[in-house]
Amino acid sequence: MVLQQHQEHSAALTKGKVEASVGHAQKTPLRGLRFEHLDDGQTYLDRWERRWADTRIHGTTKRQVAAMFAEERPALGPLPLEPFRYYQYGRRTVHLDGCVEVASAYYSAPPGWIGRRVDVQWDDIHVRLLDPGTGQLLREHLRTARGWHRIADNDRPARTPPKTLALLAAAKRAGPAISAVCDHIHRHEGAAGVRRILGVLSLARKHGPAVVEDAANGALELGVPTYRFLKRYLDRHHVAPLALRQVDPLIRELTVYRDLIDRRTGDRS
Repeated sequence: MVLQQHQEHSAALTKGKVEASVGHAQKTPLRGLRFEHLDDGQTYLDRWERRWADTRIHGTTKRQVAAMFAEERPALGPLPLEPFRYYQYGRRTVHLDGCVEVASAYYSAPPGWIGRRVDVQWDDIHVRLLDPGTGQLLREHLRTARGWHRIADNDRPARTPPKTLALLAAAKRAGPAISAVCDHIHRHEGAAGVRRILGVLSLARKHGPAVVEDAANGALELGVPTYRFLKRYLDRHHVAPLALRQVDPLIRELTVYRDLIDRRTGDRS
């Protein structure tokens, strides 16, 4: 315990000295200067370091900086081969397919996290899912392209989740062809296809089950039972809403309204 406290105290002292050197560099060589290019500024700092910073006597140790660095150099380790990672951060909800979305790509979370929130870190190479309560690493995936999935083998369900079964039942109620398309998506894509099944059901709500059922029949006949085909087909063959009809059994003749108005206005006169 005493050793740990001593290490923390030493680290705190060292941290202050390191941060103070940053302010020293900003105020001493760079103050009031502007550079057109980053390389020009780096060249200036290299020259300043050789001629002034390395040759000065350190105020605390009373020794030359270059001499102290020469003593410490053998103990220094090599720089890492890859640059320091700069992650972007966010929070995501685990979808019904067991994945979270990052930059239009999808990455699996462990079983039991559907509907829950996770912290996410990502850079150009990795996507990391973290427990928001403990900070524990849940999953680390390699980045993938937009629209693609990264699913760990341990995250693939052994049987169809109840919520997915409910979606397939809703598709069956919407129409036999819609159901066939959704079943095909589920058989071939598994959990990753849940989003597309939701997309098909959303199209049915937007355009009406009858319109989407006709489109699904065409998709099955052409051998392309996919959400993308249905959406493109409906976008290109958008059915305009029905125009209001002037003549309908529920709408009375205009002469009836005219006579009613004449009677009412005549009674008042």
